[in-house]
Amino acid sequence: MAYRKLNADERLALENNGCRCEDWDNIEVSTPFRPEHYRNTDFAGKVKLGTTEGIVMRDGNIPMRPGVYNAMIHNCEIGDDVLINRIGNYISNYRIGDRSVIENTACIAMTGESTFGNGVEVSVLNETGGREVPIYDCLSAHVAYIIAMYRHDKELVKKLRGLIDEYVEKRRSSTGTIAEDVTVVNAGTIKNVYIGQAATIEGVKSLENGSIMSEPDDPVRVGHNVMAKDFIVCAGATVDEGSVLVHTFVGQATELTRLFSAHDSLFFANCACENGEAAAIFAGPYTVTMHKSSLLIAGMFSFLNAGSGSNQSNHMYKLGPIHQGVVDRGSKTTSDSYVLWPAHIGAFSLVMGRHVNHPDTSRLPFSYLIENTGTHHLVPGVNLKSVGTIRDAMKWPKRDRRRTASKLDYINFNLLSPYTVQKMMDGTKLLDDIENTAGETSEHYSYQGMIITSSALRKGRKYYSMAIDKFMGNSILKRLEGAPIADEEDMHRRLQATIPAGGGEWLDLSGLIAPRTEIKKLCQDIASGDIKTLEEVNDRLRTLAVNYYDMEWTWVVENFSNWWGKEVGELTVADVEQIAERWWNSVTKLDRMLYDDARKEFSSVARIGFGVDSSSDRSRRSDFEHVRGDFERNPFVRMVLDHIESKTALYHDLLNRLPGKREEANN
Repeated sequence: MAYRKLNADERLALENNGCRCEDWDNIEVSTPFRPEHYRNTDFAGKVKLGTTEGIVMRDGNIPMRPGVYNAMIHNCEIGDDVLINRIGNYISNYRIGDRSVIENTACIAMTGESTFGNGVEVSVLNETGGREVPIYDCLSAHVAYIIAMYRHDKELVKKLRGLIDEYVEKRRSSTGTIAEDVTVVNAGTIKNVYIGQAATIEGVKSLENGSIMSEPDDPVRVGHNVMAKDFIVCAGATVDEGSVLVHTFVGQATELTRLFSAHDSLFFANCACENGEAAAIFAGPYTVTMHKSSLLIAGMFSFLNAGSGSNQSNHMYKLGPIHQGVVDRGSKTTSDSYVLWPAHIGAFSLVMGRHVNHPDTSRLPFSYLIENTGTHHLVPGVNLKSVGTIRDAMKWPKRDRRRTASKLDYINFNLLSPYTVQKMMDGTKLLDDIENTAGETSEHYSYQGMIITSSALRKGRKYYSMAIDKFMGNSILKRLEGAPIADEEDMHRRLQATIPAGGGEWLDLSGLIAPRTEIKKLCQDIASGDIKTLEEVNDRLRTLAVNYYDMEWTWVVENFSNWWGKEVGELTVADVEQIAERWWNSVTKLDRMLYDDARKEFSSVARIGFGVDSSSDRSRRSDFEHVRGDFERNPFVRMVLDHIESKTALYHDLLNRLPGKREEANN
């Protein structure tokens, strides 16, 4: 953009409009320049002013001319069609993008060089330090996981932090940025903050040392009475309604609202937190807490749903708040639940009651952990037949609010994966060992201070078996879908592993499910210096996400003989028929369990509270159905029934495409 000095007539016009400047030669303007669009403004330092030819539409469709009114501007570059009006103190050392609006704001200033929140150390999990994560404006959950959880690999952490330091230095500047199409209205003090395109900053109290990574396709809103210091807010996020953040990273499309407060915490994609408090937490994707009485502290979570009054404690009043907990993906805590850290809750589990015995259920996923009058009960695998578990797994992909093209977190939504299936295989062996140790005739079994009834143990083993059959069988069917299978040789060819990666144990890096071997290679390449930039780290993580299904199949091939008793290359047509039947039986049995679980929501007990002005069951049922609908027409129930029907069709389709079956059909 070309700038020029003011001419004598323009200087005089500005002065007549109440504008002042000690040295008008420091003011440069674009052509055409409209002096009438600048009133009651003090200019200081070097200032560049863009054109003001357009119209700014304010709330209520009120048209206003762009320009600068009732303000003090110091060392700023102001783009085209910018409106600045009623600035209480000043705007200093900022570059302001085209079409931005700044009104009724106390102060926007740079106080010296800043990295805008990049490089801030966030003390997750351990409030006393030891797992600090330096945040930056394109931090992913997976990189943060490696930094926080792999502290034993000193060279890895050193090199990775070095790459982050290099990136942070590139963000260092003594000039702030308010990008294009930004709205800042009714705000307090904003110091050392980068504000990205199309952001809305409305009614905030104070923002200091941070980055707001808004994008036109995925804008950020920071709203009323928000106070934030040493922070980063990513694209699509909302921080509003009195939230308070200190040393906090807010991931893409995350919402922190309604007086929520957080310090030394990381929130990654699609978290939703209201009313409560977070302290030193690692909130992986889809961590949800909505209640005033809930406190999440010193824990690692993902896909969590925290009930009202959920609480944890990291302090035993000895060496300070040094304890931490891990709640694997997909878990829920009921109202008034409590866990005394350290503890480790297995994937897709439900926690009810108060647990002070440091439970470790990591080897038994999909379980209920229930406390009753001081006794801790563990019910393995029962969550596999819970309608809530399946409903959650279905809703998460639909609730991905990220609209940006540059998604930072690679999220795998699969309920069944090598990560969970290997845990169920291990859990089955564990249940066998528990039963064999105490004897099959025992009524109760003890595991790490928790009670497992004999009935719960055997049912848990059955649930795990059905889920494993469902996953393994589904993998076979997916590999054999499509064209008719010519012969067993053709079948074996389709069942070969496509890539070598995928064997061994799998990990969940806060949303990214990947083989341990591949994560180890990534860490080794970072530690050795073969990976030289954060972009290269991200490329490797993206490759792991893209190659998931090929690696998953490699894992299935490796574990197939343990499950079926044969390698995939030894399967006969008869084997595949039996596998398909076993898969179909498991799928339909689990779906029937979900159907029965859903029916409980329509029982006579569920109708209590309906038909309040009538004592007849008919009126109660009528009121219930008008509010909740009919069971058979419920969308989830219909989905379950449709799923059974579609999987049955898939089962018969495979049978009809097997060698020999087409000839039978033709005959």
